[in-house]
Amino acid sequence: MAKKVLILQGHPDPAGGGLCHALADAYAAGARDAGAEVRRVEIAQLDFPVLRTKADWSAGEAGAPESLRPAIADSRWAEHMLIIYPLWLGTMPALLKAFLEQAYRPGVALLEGTKGFPKPAFTGKSARVAVTMGMPALAYRWFFGAHSLKSLERNILKFAGVRPVRESLFGLVDAGSREDAEKRIAKFRETGRKDAG
Repeated sequence: MAKKVLILQGHPDPAGGGLCHALADAYAAGARDAGAEVRRVEIAQLDFPVLRTKADWSAGEAGAPESLRPAIADSRWAEHMLIIYPLWLGTMPALLKAFLEQAYRPGVALLEGTKGFPKPAFTGKSARVAVTMGMPALAYRWFFGAHSLKSLERNILKFAGVRPVRESLFGLVDAGSREDAEKRIAKFRETGRKDAG
């Protein structure tokens, strides 16, 4: 049976054409090579407000913007997710964070549990988080502790039941040649094939 793969493209530039977009294309192609069904959400092309109040958050899925309903349905449908984004000011771009707050609210990624603890709704799903950055990936991981990546993994994905969560870090993206970028893209296609296999 074909694996169901969802790609959340978190680069906030709606024009596309960057490394994140090329990596997402390659990953999708690799997953399809393995027989997976692939859907994609281009977060930069969605129109939705920033979540601002506790009341809005507490409204749960009923309060989710209409524009995000297909992405919510795709997130439920998926067995495996790729979340890809560039590192901006040490963390994910604000648009991606706003999307996660709106789309993965109570009733979607978390269900009502007992004794004040929510029940994870994404149990049985796996994920890969891919991050591009200008600094060396080793510096991000060891010197900075990959804090934003760890926060996404621990506080959102694993809290919602997603396991395992794997990582792909792409450092020094502005320093290499076009040939270097093409090698990375080709290798990430193979990663998509393996993840979907």
